[in-house]
Amino acid sequence: MSAINTVCVIGAGVMGAGIAAQAANAGAEVVLLDVVPDAAKGAIETMKKAKPAAFMHPNVAKQITPGCTASDLGLIKDCDWIIEAIIERPDIKQDLYRSLVPHLKADAIISSNTSTLPLRVLTEGMDDGLKKRFLITHFFNPPRYMRLFEIVTGPDTDPAVKSRISDFADARMGKSVVTAKDTPGFIANRIGTFWLHAAVVEAVRQDIGVEEADAVLGRPAGIPRTGIFGLLDLVGLDLMPHILTSFETALAADDPFHALGKAPDLLSTMIGGGYTGRKGKGGFYRLNTDGPDKTKEVIDLQTGEYAPAQRPKPAAAAAARKGGLRATLEFDSDEGRYARSVLVPTLAYAASLVPEIADDPESVDRAMRLGYNWKMGPFELIDKLGAAWLAAALKKQGAPVPTLLDAAGEKTFYRVHGGRLQQFTGADYENVERPDGVLLLEDVKRAGPPIARNMSASLWDIGDGVACLEFTSKMNSLNPFILRMIDKAVKQLPRRGFKALVIHNEASNFSVGANIAMLLYGAKLHLWPFVRWMLKRGQDSFARLKYAPFPVVGAPSGMALGGGCEVLLHCDAIEAHAETYIGLVEAGVGIVPGWGGCKELLGRWTVDASRPRGPMPPVMKAFEPIAMAQVAMSAMEARDSLFLRPGDTVVMNRDRVLASAKARALKMAEDYTPPAPYEFHLPGPTGQTALDLGVRDFVNKGVASAHDSVIAHQLAFVLSGGDTDALDTVSEDQVLRLERDAILRLARTPKTLARVEHMLTKGKPLRN
Repeated sequence: MSAINTVCVIGAGVMGAGIAAQAANAGAEVVLLDVVPDAAKGAIETMKKAKPAAFMHPNVAKQITPGCTASDLGLIKDCDWIIEAIIERPDIKQDLYRSLVPHLKADAIISSNTSTLPLRVLTEGMDDGLKKRFLITHFFNPPRYMRLFEIVTGPDTDPAVKSRISDFADARMGKSVVTAKDTPGFIANRIGTFWLHAAVVEAVRQDIGVEEADAVLGRPAGIPRTGIFGLLDLVGLDLMPHILTSFETALAADDPFHALGKAPDLLSTMIGGGYTGRKGKGGFYRLNTDGPDKTKEVIDLQTGEYAPAQRPKPAAAAAARKGGLRATLEFDSDEGRYARSVLVPTLAYAASLVPEIADDPESVDRAMRLGYNWKMGPFELIDKLGAAWLAAALKKQGAPVPTLLDAAGEKTFYRVHGGRLQQFTGADYENVERPDGVLLLEDVKRAGPPIARNMSASLWDIGDGVACLEFTSKMNSLNPFILRMIDKAVKQLPRRGFKALVIHNEASNFSVGANIAMLLYGAKLHLWPFVRWMLKRGQDSFARLKYAPFPVVGAPSGMALGGGCEVLLHCDAIEAHAETYIGLVEAGVGIVPGWGGCKELLGRWTVDASRPRGPMPPVMKAFEPIAMAQVAMSAMEARDSLFLRPGDTVVMNRDRVLASAKARALKMAEDYTPPAPYEFHLPGPTGQTALDLGVRDFVNKGVASAHDSVIAHQLAFVLSGGDTDALDTVSEDQVLRLERDAILRLARTPKTLARVEHMLTKGKPLRN
């Protein structure tokens, strides 16, 4: 079958429009249709302004053609994949499918985004030929950011159709594809709904406060920071009655879900009053804006009244710090008993559903991690507690022990055997298989020890003569230990027979930048020689990386800010996950980039063939993103500022980034020559004056502060080349010296130190 290049989404609601946007992000030409005239056009305009952004680049919106189902069904004639995302009524969906048939290509695929209707119901009365090309493809909202993609096929579905959709969803849309059975709620929503419903019902029954419930079932269990009630506010309380009703109807009479009982009356009261969560007037939490300051308030589950949030710290939650999750569940307190009453049945429910909803534990765990942002899936949590402990807890409650849990006995559901991750499926262990083209550092780390390691970084052998440098410090902030590992890699890898290096890690963020605490302490103690040495130390290490005798490929995901961005700027090439957020944000902490960031970005704009000639254009192009501390909110956007060059690659699926980077490194190693240093011709004082005038205008308009002007003045001095002339040649070393001098001058100002301290204590910039 041919590749998928054109996609149609029918239904321009929040979900349908989001799916259309992600298909466009994937490079497809997209048709977006809705029964309401102009609804699709309006949805596109709404997505252009959405926060968080639906489009990875503003230009992507041009790939979507809007239309109406009443008049524009002809637009689907060239579409390879038609995704239905309309109201959850089988009769309306079936009518739509029949209306599509005359317009379909011979090999066009139709899928439904439903999460409540079984495939066998959707295909009732459907032509056998169309049944072969029909399946369920369940996205999670928002489709750009939620990686889970559940795929459900029926007995009539052509396996090639499933393969075709899976390949596109994986490689092009960036999804982790999980095969689910044709059962109510599939995988994530089946378990997730049970968990959420149990948490609300038990909190009301046991008179546990919302904040206490979120504290005890949040961090100890690896649940999102929002907690359970905060998560319900985020997804919308008004969705719960519909989901609960569908489960009550669809699930077998003996399903444990029914034993939880009905939703509390408070839920319907809140929804009726407009308290549907963050999209409404508030939910379990709300912001009271009546006073001079916004006050976070929380609802009393017994009275329905709001009171100021207290941020309690239950002892049961604190117990997890020393004794882990089991300590929380065994803690003798109301909160401990509450946590136990929610989590024990939820984990038992998950164990009872294999193989009903999925074939193996890993599929269930992946679905919950990616669909509900759990740090660990149900079976991983069971391993933390102990399968035997959970079975004993169930027996103590008089509850049945699921067959799979009973079979596990004293075993764990996961183990490492022969360097491979394996899972227990009921009779024996089986290898956890990765899709072709997926290379995970976590698997490499299971296979053997690192080449080298210190307290903040490790070097790993990822095969075929390629090494991987992994940052392991808190938030992957850069420090002398990481610099030391960079130096070791450059020096030792060729001696050990390695021919390339990839810089990659699997943390949430590639690197949030340099550890600015070193700057603060050095400045407060007036240790200026130490500060200058630290700046020179970083510059030298990054220069060694750039001019290493082997290719270096950056493979980032998440935030790559400040020093993290500077690391990437010194790489020969970048294979970036699409959700990489890159920027030189040093101005936010009162300084300028000091580890070669100014020099490298200036160099990229200097050699860019598309820019106007002359000394000033590259200076202006580099000045704006640095002075404004701009962050590219996708890898696609990063190309606009040349944080990514035209030859760098955007990889949609995070699981494929390391393999893509390794392949790129091996290709480059075939005939590698280190790059030539940049030679600059910079405008000098006249360029600095021009930039200063522009910043002064921003200050006069109130857009920038007086200290922003001070920082921008130092940045202009660096980028303009200091006391130079456009006819002179300025070397990389000269620009690096200007970076160091500028930071030392700024570090002596009280307002810069205030910005650094504010970032360290509050985690956000201070605009003083």
